[in-house]
Amino acid sequence: MEDNPLLKRLDGLDERFEELATLITDPSVIADQKRYVRLTKEYHELERLLGATQRYKSVLAGIEEAKSLVASEDDEEMRAMAREELERNVQLLPEVELEIKTLLLPADPEDSKNAVVEIRGGTGGDEAALFAGDLFRMYQKFAEKKGWTLEVTSTSPGASGGYKEICFNLSGDGVYGVMKYESGVHRVQRVPATETQGRVHTSASTVAVLPEAEAFDVEINEGAIKWDTFRSGGAGGQNVNKVESGVRLRYVWRNPVTGEEDEILIECTETRDQPKNKERALSRLRTYIYSREREKYLSDIAQRRKTLVSTGDRSAKIRTYNFPQGRMTDHRINYTIYNLAAFMDGDIQECIDRLTIAENAERMKEASLS
Repeated sequence: MEDNPLLKRLDGLDERFEELATLITDPSVIADQKRYVRLTKEYHELERLLGATQRYKSVLAGIEEAKSLVASEDDEEMRAMAREELERNVQLLPEVELEIKTLLLPADPEDSKNAVVEIRGGTGGDEAALFAGDLFRMYQKFAEKKGWTLEVTSTSPGASGGYKEICFNLSGDGVYGVMKYESGVHRVQRVPATETQGRVHTSASTVAVLPEAEAFDVEINEGAIKWDTFRSGGAGGQNVNKVESGVRLRYVWRNPVTGEEDEILIECTETRDQPKNKERALSRLRTYIYSREREKYLSDIAQRRKTLVSTGDRSAKIRTYNFPQGRMTDHRINYTIYNLAAFMDGDIQECIDRLTIAENAERMKEASLS
């Protein structure tokens, strides 16, 4: 066990874990929210890694003990029990090794964040808008299964149903780390409701998933924000038409990379409460600026990785949904299922799990952990 290369990579983690346990209870660290969040995240990651390490050591010790009993025990019944124990631990060893290797991979700092999702009808006119609505329902059902909270922030309905565009926030545990695999072009093949000849049409909708920016992720000069209020129209009774609950913000943002200035305009009319609408508009402003500032980061990641599993490339065709054949194909990993109805009903976790495994395998190769 002393010469185990994987265990050598884990040397010193106990000391760092104890150091973190002390730091996150220090009042001066707690007062610095940015540092506190970063250290708390590291603490929990190390806690999981140390738990897996303990299980790994236990399996290795079990193998050595069982081998020793098989070689030295005279009682046949005891030797049979030792062989069973040896077989069980040998089968368990690759699973625990894989868990440790996965935990050793540098975590994407965005994975633990909530997500902002934008779905837009692409090529295909009314059918693309209808499909955008189907995708929204799919994610809505998936969020329910995961116990996440979904909040719609803006919609632009299609002429025949669905959405030209719909944006929503997803809140929960590790949302972005799961939903990032959904970014890209989703292609649909089916007979549109308006088709009289029964011909199969192809259309597409795009999905963009961004990590939700937190208050300390970006710096905004709130004094430079220009606010307007207005009466929001639409459903909701007389109140929405008589009270100026809708808010509109204008903010001039300078791109730190190019130096170019961009005037950002955001409207929010989701609630009848003006302060709540202001809070949501500010959240969307932070997320917008944050996503722009990390474009270079995403570009660098995409260039380094050989896989397009989760680069955030919005122009890449990632899936085809073929309704006549009841088939869904994810082109990134050549994964096909023939239970499209269940998939569209939010049963997408297995596909995401396979995408996660594919990406981790690629990252292990790059990190020489495979």
